[in-house]
Amino acid sequence: MKILVCVKQNADGELNPFDASAYEAALQLPNAEVLLLSMGPQKTGELLQRLTRLGAKAAYHLCDKAFAGADTLATAYTLSLAVQHLQPDYIFCGRQTVDGDTGQVGPELAQLCGFALQPYIMRVTQNGNALHTKNRSGAEADLPAPALLTVERSYTLRKPSILSKPGQVTLLTAANLKADVGRCGLAGSPTQVLKIFENQNDRRNCRFILPSELPKVLQTALKKSENSLQAEQPSSERLTNVWCIGTAPLKYAKAICSNPQVVELQPLQPLLSFIKAQQPQVILWGSDSASKQLSARVAAALQLGLCADCTRLDAENGRLIMYRPAFGGNIIAKIKSKTLPQMATVRTVQKSACPLTVAVGAGVKGQLPAAQALAQKLGGQLVASRAVVDAGLLPYEMQVGLTGKTVCPKVYLAVGISGAVHHIAGMRQSGTVIAVNPDRKAPVFNYADYGVVCDFNTLLQAFGEWQ
Repeated sequence: MKILVCVKQNADGELNPFDASAYEAALQLPNAEVLLLSMGPQKTGELLQRLTRLGAKAAYHLCDKAFAGADTLATAYTLSLAVQHLQPDYIFCGRQTVDGDTGQVGPELAQLCGFALQPYIMRVTQNGNALHTKNRSGAEADLPAPALLTVERSYTLRKPSILSKPGQVTLLTAANLKADVGRCGLAGSPTQVLKIFENQNDRRNCRFILPSELPKVLQTALKKSENSLQAEQPSSERLTNVWCIGTAPLKYAKAICSNPQVVELQPLQPLLSFIKAQQPQVILWGSDSASKQLSARVAAALQLGLCADCTRLDAENGRLIMYRPAFGGNIIAKIKSKTLPQMATVRTVQKSACPLTVAVGAGVKGQLPAAQALAQKLGGQLVASRAVVDAGLLPYEMQVGLTGKTVCPKVYLAVGISGAVHHIAGMRQSGTVIAVNPDRKAPVFNYADYGVVCDFNTLLQAFGEWQ
């Protein structure tokens, strides 16, 4: 069984954590021939060589000036050429990167290669000539080759042995792969970044309250109507023939179009035929898992640009202008698509099954049983920051943030959490955010509606009479 693991080097030089998990998942399969593949500048070759010490038979480095500046579709195209060259049985990818945060490359690569797609994988085992998978929702399936898996950050990558030696890294250029350079890099990217600027959208006006006021504030917040994200003001310029796949993106569509059309979410092939026949100007998708996967496959099949997780839409000179957070939410990118139809997934609220989420961070490490009891007492679910999960105190399934899951309850009670931008990325869609931290200068208060400056024990006392 030959497994090709696609990995990416982050801007800080480190391996993308989701790709590290995918690599470890492949290494744990008995008798698997594991190969590594990455696209990046010259320094990426050094990372690949270090990674071969962990057990990969070989690594392949896509490096060429023609590959530079690629968006997700151009990246997927270039990777697909390497896949054709290497002929693996399975492809393992991380669920997403932590800089782009689109989750598009895996599904687009699967579509271009004609591989089955199995996303959000937590565990992989071998079952004869096939793989047995378990995904984030707990569903299990046998997956025959050829198939592509996108893996969650559910594995911890091993350390190299002192005696291990680096393996071979083979350079692959555009000429080696007989690539159409018009589909590679910046030239082949159907989306174009027009401008980037600091993200202030997720910040909230925090009102500090006393611990004794917290129970009443929490009760009031829980009685509010369902939280919803506010769409931006309507664009002064209007577009025509705008589609919404499902009703979730409708309010975004109404900001740019007077009469958008709602199209039912449907299987890939019928939808492709419908798009080709009707030729809409714009297609908008929700941010639910099914829409994200399907939109990426449509983009790959029709060679279209796709902008992910947009928080604002506008129209300029007859074109759709899209705004999306990037690099963990630190910046906002202004983007346009050079292809028609223009496509985007928009940030839509996905109703949480539990109205209250209690999130614990490093400040509560030693009192997790009490935190669990508090969550139960309040009728909420307990989640954690990455620091708690990495310390082995709670399972990965409970981690919220850029490298964990996204939650959007009516009330998000963050206790002992500093407020790193990677954590905020996983809870920013929540209705009312209440932060509890003994440090009044903690960044989490910038993203909270209410702030309580106290320690965990004082918080417990405040809820002593909660009914």
